[in-house]
Amino acid sequence: MSLAAARQSEVRFREPHAVIAELIEIADYIAHMREEIGALRANEMSRDRIPMAHEELGSVVAATAGATNTIMEAAEAMLGLPDGPGYREAVEERINTIFEACAFQDITGQRIAKVVEALRLFEQRLARFVGAVKARDAASIDPAERARRARADDLLLNGPQAVDATPSQDDIDALFA
Repeated sequence: MSLAAARQSEVRFREPHAVIAELIEIADYIAHMREEIGALRANEMSRDRIPMAHEELGSVVAATAGATNTIMEAAEAMLGLPDGPGYREAVEERINTIFEACAFQDITGQRIAKVVEALRLFEQRLARFVGAVKARDAASIDPAERARRARADDLLLNGPQAVDATPSQDDIDALFA
């Protein structure tokens, strides 16, 4: 048998083992990727975190707009005050300053609206990805996340409530009755 024939025979003999080894490597890689995707907790992100961020940013836009409208209404009311010597000019000067300052809301609102839209698109794409790979969240919660949640609960660091979750004044009065 020639050297070339011996090598060809050796390659044929090793090829199935090489293919099997490569397939095992690919299977291990896929299993590892599924674990990593599970560790991302993509379902939790798309179900809880991203909608919360979207809602919070939307609330910022609404609160900022409401505050701006309140300031502008107060400034307009100041314009209706009775005239007095020099009073009107001083009030008008300050009112113009207030109107100029309120222009921040338009820019802030536009920027936050862009973030809200980006989060919405990310949420849609993540949900589509989760469905495509049939990702499942890891069974346990990340220890750092567990600690963050416990700290937030202990210190009541949950921030302002959403408008629809805010108790009414009657509810608050009933607590103290």
